[in-house]
Amino acid sequence: MAGGGGAARRGQWGRGGGRGRRVYKRRRRRGRTPGPARPDPPPSATMAGLSAIAALLCLLLPPSAAALEEEDGVLVLRAASFEEALAAHRYLLVEFYAPWCGHCKALAPEYAKAAAKLKAEGSEIRLAKVDATEESELAQQFGVRGYPTIKFFRNGDKAAPKEYTAGREADDIVSWLKKRTGPAATTLTDTAAAETLVDSSEVVVIGFFKDLTSEPAKEFLLAAETVDDIPFGISSSADVFTKYQLSKDGVVLFKKFDEGRNNFEGDLTKDNLLNFIKSNALPLVIEFTEQTAPKIFGGEIKTHILLFLPKSVSDYQEKLDNFKSAAGNFKGKILFIFIDSDHSDNQRILEFFGLKKEECPAVRLITLEEEMTKYKPESDDLTADKIKEFCNKFLEGKIKPHLMSQDLPEDWDKQPVKVLVGKNFEEVAFDENKNVFVEFYAPWCGHCKQLAPIWDKLGETYRDHENIVIAKMDSTANEVEAVKIHSFPTLKFFPAGSGRNVIDYNGERTLEGFKKFLESGGQDGAAADDDLEDLETDEETDLEEGDDEQKIQKDEL
Repeated sequence: MAGGGGAARRGQWGRGGGRGRRVYKRRRRRGRTPGPARPDPPPSATMAGLSAIAALLCLLLPPSAAALEEEDGVLVLRAASFEEALAAHRYLLVEFYAPWCGHCKALAPEYAKAAAKLKAEGSEIRLAKVDATEESELAQQFGVRGYPTIKFFRNGDKAAPKEYTAGREADDIVSWLKKRTGPAATTLTDTAAAETLVDSSEVVVIGFFKDLTSEPAKEFLLAAETVDDIPFGISSSADVFTKYQLSKDGVVLFKKFDEGRNNFEGDLTKDNLLNFIKSNALPLVIEFTEQTAPKIFGGEIKTHILLFLPKSVSDYQEKLDNFKSAAGNFKGKILFIFIDSDHSDNQRILEFFGLKKEECPAVRLITLEEEMTKYKPESDDLTADKIKEFCNKFLEGKIKPHLMSQDLPEDWDKQPVKVLVGKNFEEVAFDENKNVFVEFYAPWCGHCKQLAPIWDKLGETYRDHENIVIAKMDSTANEVEAVKIHSFPTLKFFPAGSGRNVIDYNGERTLEGFKKFLESGGQDGAAADDDLEDLETDEETDLEEGDDEQKIQKDEL
């Protein structure tokens, strides 16, 4: 993150200051679909007779109908039935999940909805799931390292299943699968086919070309092949042109929000079409949820402005309308997002931005480049004009980054390990007369907890030293311009002198290792320029003590 700490996963705000946002939605478990009905046995049938009848029925049933278990229309696969499912279904999307995984629970209803939608359409695509904590060999075979992992199998091929990469709403899943199993754009021969496509999804793109072999039509199809999560259609029908009020070739994006439709204007090339779609496929203001997160972070717009707004306030709609009114001026440049600051699932995000619930409504802006940088408006006024003014100043480069800092504790220098916050970091770390060794930590980080007693002993060792200072800073709550923190713990040495030098420590995390480093003036144990970090980041999830159920987890994505 620009300006300092947080173990935020690059490209995703709200994943710093902890293991990131976890949305837990309880999945409603319905009864499993029973197997094929069997006739009641005659009263005189013996157990041997019943077994013979059952065996005969199994032989007579087709393989695809025999014992594949289902739940909410989704196949439930195990090691014993996995091959059978691949053989029975030409197209199979498989979710590898963990029962305790919050993201898996949030996905479950959308996954089931997608399965139901495909079944209603008579599609040969089936959705399935595997409990990876029970079927560990299957998970290992297919390289499952996090939950949920979703893979697409075609024609029973296990060698190279396609990784699912789109959003986690039912429409996203269905659109992605149709792109993988059919043409990039559906040919629409009449108005009924066009209406069906437009009604099928939140966002639909249709190309209107009188000559389907023309160069613009080819460019359109190239764009369609690139976009996974939006269905495309193409038509040369005069009736379809008339229905949607087109007199010449063109492209229209239909959507069930905001303006309802956007007509493409300009030179019809693949890149121009993709930019057009990028600018119009998301709502002017989008709520951050588990389902919308992939669209927010996976999009091309890397500057996000966030409105932290409790849905419980009386003027909720007025403030949201003001935010939306401002958004239209920055389409394609800044993504406008609102977050329900009352929702318990969003508290980590508030922490990441240094906000408390009682400070909301509030606005923050963040850029998702190599370094995340946060910005805060000078005014708490949330009118449309003030929000537009803030965004314009940001685009003009007239806003300085906002760096978080805790208040300075009165006893910050009374213990062997000095406590640094944003407000006193410069003064202490770059003191020209001191050699300052700093641990940048996160309160929740397991590696930091393991290091704490050793760091305390190091502080005791140099408590009375004339020019060596041992210090620590909570980088989830404090940020500084001079240091970029991507993982925990990060150890940096600030040698005395006027050069403002910073030396990374990469030696053993032992008392002796630290002492050698300090006594050598920051040489013995210093990191080489090409050393790779072997530290705990947000992607290397640290489990809370006593969270026994989750200790089997490797990585919840």
